[in-house]
Amino acid sequence: KHAEDYMKTVNKQQLVLPSIEKPPLESLPDVHPQRKELLGALPRIKNLIIEVPENITKYPFTITKGQIDPTAADFCHFKQSFTLCWGSVLDALQALTKVLRDFAVPLAKVSGERLVDFCHSWGAGWRKAPSAITLLSVLENREEVSDLVSRPGQRYKGEGGVEAAAILIQSCWRRYSAKTAYRRLCRCNRAARTIAASWWRHAQRCRVKKALQARRFRQLENHRRRAQHLAANWKFSQSQRLKLRSYDILQNTQISRLCDVRENVEVIYVCSLHLGEDILQYYSSLLSCDGATDGADTRNTQASLCKRRFIILTPEATHNMCLSTLLKYSPRTLKRIKHLIQGKQAYMVGGVSHMDDLAVADELDVPILGPEPAVSQLYNTKSGGRRIFAVAEVDVPPGQADIYSLNQLHETLAELMTQNINMQRWLFKMNLQHGGRVTAYCDVCHLGCYKWALQRYHRYGPDLWGSEWIQETVLLRYLDEIPEWLAHYAQPAKTSSYPSWSCFLKTFLRQGVVEAYPPSESVTYLTVDMLLEPGGEVTMLSCGDQLHGSCQLEVIGSTVPQTSVHPDALHSICVRVGRACLQHLIVGYVSVGLATYMDNHTKEQKVWVIDLAVGYSDQLAMTQMLLMVTGGSLNWQTGVVSCFAVIGSHLFHSNLSMLYHNTFLKTCKLHGIGFNKKFQQKQGTVFAFYDRSERRSIGMTVSEDLQGALVTFAQNLSVIHQQISSSKMQGETNFK
Repeated sequence: KHAEDYMKTVNKQQLVLPSIEKPPLESLPDVHPQRKELLGALPRIKNLIIEVPENITKYPFTITKGQIDPTAADFCHFKQSFTLCWGSVLDALQALTKVLRDFAVPLAKVSGERLVDFCHSWGAGWRKAPSAITLLSVLENREEVSDLVSRPGQRYKGEGGVEAAAILIQSCWRRYSAKTAYRRLCRCNRAARTIAASWWRHAQRCRVKKALQARRFRQLENHRRRAQHLAANWKFSQSQRLKLRSYDILQNTQISRLCDVRENVEVIYVCSLHLGEDILQYYSSLLSCDGATDGADTRNTQASLCKRRFIILTPEATHNMCLSTLLKYSPRTLKRIKHLIQGKQAYMVGGVSHMDDLAVADELDVPILGPEPAVSQLYNTKSGGRRIFAVAEVDVPPGQADIYSLNQLHETLAELMTQNINMQRWLFKMNLQHGGRVTAYCDVCHLGCYKWALQRYHRYGPDLWGSEWIQETVLLRYLDEIPEWLAHYAQPAKTSSYPSWSCFLKTFLRQGVVEAYPPSESVTYLTVDMLLEPGGEVTMLSCGDQLHGSCQLEVIGSTVPQTSVHPDALHSICVRVGRACLQHLIVGYVSVGLATYMDNHTKEQKVWVIDLAVGYSDQLAMTQMLLMVTGGSLNWQTGVVSCFAVIGSHLFHSNLSMLYHNTFLKTCKLHGIGFNKKFQQKQGTVFAFYDRSERRSIGMTVSEDLQGALVTFAQNLSVIHQQISSSKMQGETNFK
């Protein structure tokens, strides 16, 4: 009744509150009994319309230290004015006073209207505790109070401040501890994942490694089984082998090995390069005419017959890898080879032995005429060759292998020079290289103390010189002077590979070998090719004196047969080396390098064995071509019957790339360079082409005597150089 009278006296504005349900009377314990009866008699309404006067007197009241004085006149007036909504107002006041007590606010002036508006705006969700900033919005001095509340540490000066501080400290510590533990857990999880991934990769690698090892072991066992079968069925007589019509030989270097077809052998030549049609036509002509070729075409029937006897294949894989690896990853080529050798006896003849040779042989199910890859890699080196020669008990040049430091080089060289004081030059070779292209040398005559050392040697004589106490003085003197001697006078044999001694030394100290050069002004090097048959026989297949170019140590060719060493002495040396190789499980083709000179003191010929190469050599391939074009045979006692040949196995001229092979052959024919078998003594010049891009070639001149072959060979080189060169474009060549 009081509210109705009050509302009639003022202007009204309507405030629509959300719909509410009539609250149960039991939930209103603090309501007066008469008011509770009145509320119970009110109907349930959906929207409560409260009319708030627009221009009314404010209802301010104060809160001191978080406490409300219930007897204050301003508060009583406010309470009486808003009795109907006092329940929500009371909740808001309680929350506000708690905030003021918590923050120790000494005085707060409350605007009653703002407080009622705040209660109405929170009517829908009043049960959710409002924030302190929201509660402070009902204050008239809210800025002053807000500054006080936002002051750091103010919360802990009020009611329950100590407990709040303790709770905050505990929560911060717990948060820190939990965060630290979480980070530690994350690190442990990351570490666990990393360890698990690493272990998984390691396990995978181990499984793959074991699988590869098992596969290679299986391939090696299969290779040994097939090698035993090959040895058991090997025909030791050359004439008996010639009766077998169908041997397929898988080749991978030296295209002139196609000439094995002269032995009624079908050849499958695997080449890493695509050969041009002109090269194929040339070899078809060469092989079908049994050597009578000058670049002209032959009968189609003969060419087709020849093509059935040799096939040239190129693997489809084109990466920069060794030939056996290319063939391993060329399934179409392997499938074709399987088809070609099906039902026939076949064996592989490779170049430098490789693990993938076993994979190819295992895929084709054919034996390899050669040693196991590990054996080949061990003995196809300078140091490995010296071990074989030591077992064979043959003469070798004084030297030492396995040099890996500069101090070791100086000490080894000083010791070798002291023990072999008559050696005039010392060579420095790479352990894995052949042919003399990667070699350096240094002459002893440039050593300052060498004359003094010779005087001491002549004073004591050869018999006493072997004593260590006599050599010690010279050894120490050598050690002092060798570093400077090498730095000033050592030089590479071929500067195109290593321009200076310092450049050479960097590579040398990883695989160095020191050897003495023969102490003579006239030294002849020769190469002997042998076949170590699986049955245990040693057969000499080729022997030739080496030809050297402008670089004294680089081999560019040879003269076949050799004429420098007596055949019996040479055969004895080679047989001993061959048997030593067989003792170390080396079979197949090997090449032995030798040096011969006349000893100035004993006036006797000395023969040093200096090099061992496991594999099919260029000289042997060209010797096979020589035997084919001449129709002759090679005997280690007499050589090639009634003829000599000069082989240029490493000839090079950059201007050859400007001529096609047919044009080159026609130019040679115009100047009388060619081979003709019409004479009783077959003689002339034959070329072996092996490159279609740079068009390099290997040449061979055949004559009835060695001097005639050398003269013809030199004249042919001179004519070819003049025809393909001009005064302004000489090109790069080793013809001279």
